[in-house]
Amino acid sequence: MSDQDHLNYNRIAQAISYINEHFREQPSLEEVASHVHLSPYHFQRLFKEWAGVTPKKFLQYVSIENAKKILDESSATVFEATMETGLSGTGRLHDLFVNIEGMTPGEYKNGGKQLTINYSYAETPFGMVLIASTFKGLCHIAFADDDEKALYELKSRFPNAHYHQRVAQSQLNALMIFTNDWSQVSKIKLHLKGTDFQLKVWEALLKIPQGKLATYGSVAKTIDKPKAARAVGTAIGSNPIAFLIPCHRVIQSSGKIGGYMWGSTRKTAIIGWEAAAIDSQ
Repeated sequence: MSDQDHLNYNRIAQAISYINEHFREQPSLEEVASHVHLSPYHFQRLFKEWAGVTPKKFLQYVSIENAKKILDESSATVFEATMETGLSGTGRLHDLFVNIEGMTPGEYKNGGKQLTINYSYAETPFGMVLIASTFKGLCHIAFADDDEKALYELKSRFPNAHYHQRVAQSQLNALMIFTNDWSQVSKIKLHLKGTDFQLKVWEALLKIPQGKLATYGSVAKTIDKPKAARAVGTAIGSNPIAFLIPCHRVIQSSGKIGGYMWGSTRKTAIIGWEAAAIDSQ
């Protein structure tokens, strides 16, 4: 992604943040464009290039009423759904592609002492990510607004591992998910540090189809822990694989977007971007 693309996303993020903050006022195109210091024409064109829809349509996608509607439609079948667009379509369920392997007790307890971790930085439609992998698979994807801070957080997860800044093929394969073309993505293996409970929650998240939403309570029911919504929320908040394990698709039962490790504006952007992608199919 070029510097210009990065600048464009930052402008889109500012616009989305403004729309969220002034939702009840239903801001006009001119108001939002002025906030990001662009002409209405240029802003509309830029926004549509990024999201595939107009700012007005995007506002509908991320509204609370729309979120409630999606929750109502998907609550009964969200984790049982097969593909709506066929197995070769771009909406293919994540869990057909992704295999999670938990780290051994030794790897979990000793901070990755025997692990060699390769990491690299890459641009995505939602900003830069830090992506890391072991010889078994991906162990970390995080949005990296600050390179050094992102690397520090990775190393804090595996303080005793050996690190090399190196691009691995498994990383390149996983990054293809940001193209929205799952037909070109090979099987992705994840090598994750987590408790049995966390792994179950993360596996459940993989079954939420693109363009659909779930609540913390519905995820808890899926793993047969209907009273553990709060614990589920904590596990979701500790998800080490941004975007690919779609914790951004879990929102509050009220329809509000809720928190996100990498920022609520980014979460809103991803939800709206996915909704636009599904709607254009």
